[in-house]
Amino acid sequence: MRLRRLAIEIVQTVALTILAFYLLQTFVAQPFRVEQGSMRQTLEPGQYVLADKLTATLTGYHRGDIVIFHPPSTWPADSSGTPYIKRVIGLPGETIDIADGIVSIDGVRVEETYVYRDGGGDGVGETGHWVLGPSELLVFGDHRSNSSDSRAYGPVPTASVIGRAILRYFPIDLLTIITPPAYRQVAP
Repeated sequence: MRLRRLAIEIVQTVALTILAFYLLQTFVAQPFRVEQGSMRQTLEPGQYVLADKLTATLTGYHRGDIVIFHPPSTWPADSSGTPYIKRVIGLPGETIDIADGIVSIDGVRVEETYVYRDGGGDGVGETGHWVLGPSELLVFGDHRSNSSDSRAYGPVPTASVIGRAILRYFPIDLLTIITPPAYRQVAP
């Protein structure tokens, strides 16, 4: 009798643990491995981040957030279905322009201190213009010369976003809470 009760308790504990893990990963937070080099040097391939799935539903997305998303059907996708990771540049309802690699939002130039350029181009000649709908984000990689992003394929629907990267937890020596940068408006 005692052995049977112990077995039932073990099965219940394992079932509750699996259920809790499933609910946490589905609704609260999920780990992701960085696969692409498009966020270099902010995030490098092989690093792991934790994506917050909950707070964005309450507070929305902010400029500078790093988001993990399923690429829209208009974007190239690999056969494994690997999600993309990029930085939010434009928010719903905004107008974003690029002229010679310089980003302006609603006509105001912004300073992007995190952009990594490796000699693959300094943005000269790069132009673009987007007017975002009420549920669209414009996302760019930090490694602008090595990123397939909204500059080529257009905005991302917010419904495609899995979560916001909030913590780099591996490798452990690079453990970092990920916070959006402060954006400065730059005089024209």
